[in-house]
Amino acid sequence: MNANFNFCSGYMSPEYAMLGQFSEKSDVFSFGVMVLEIITGKRSMNVYESHNGVEGLMGYVWRQWKEQEPLSILDSNIKERYSQMEVLRCIHIGLLCVQEILNDRPTMTMVISYLNNHSLELPSPQQPAFFLHRRRMDQEIVIQQESSLSHATNGSAVLFSINEMSTSNFYPR
Repeated sequence: MNANFNFCSGYMSPEYAMLGQFSEKSDVFSFGVMVLEIITGKRSMNVYESHNGVEGLMGYVWRQWKEQEPLSILDSNIKERYSQMEVLRCIHIGLLCVQEILNDRPTMTMVISYLNNHSLELPSPQQPAFFLHRRRMDQEIVIQQESSLSHATNGSAVLFSINEMSTSNFYPR
């Protein structure tokens, strides 16, 4: 495959997934993921094909937001009866909650205020964390990988590491 994927599974905030650091903002992140899952009817852990390649839920929502087409993400089950203003506000709040930079995320107190008080102006969201993106590998790496796989012996594949780091395979007992 000619792609390198970067993403986090589920509801884990980037600071918890990478550094083991947990805070109230980690809960805010998880809440934001849940909001976006409810609005889209899609799971955050799934990968979705789009005209731009492959992306995760947050990348999909973020792209639609940036293209000023946020209502296109709506789950077909709620498309018939919804308040456009409320859905747009929930998408906006969801994106604020999943921002990559911890300090840019609102507190849960602020999220509740945003949900209860429609006159509060919401800040502009920044790029979400673990926004799944695809990076083309350079041609030399692709050729090396194909060569490595074709020289496999005994029918077992030789694992190739792009960054020359070792890989670990875990097997249950």
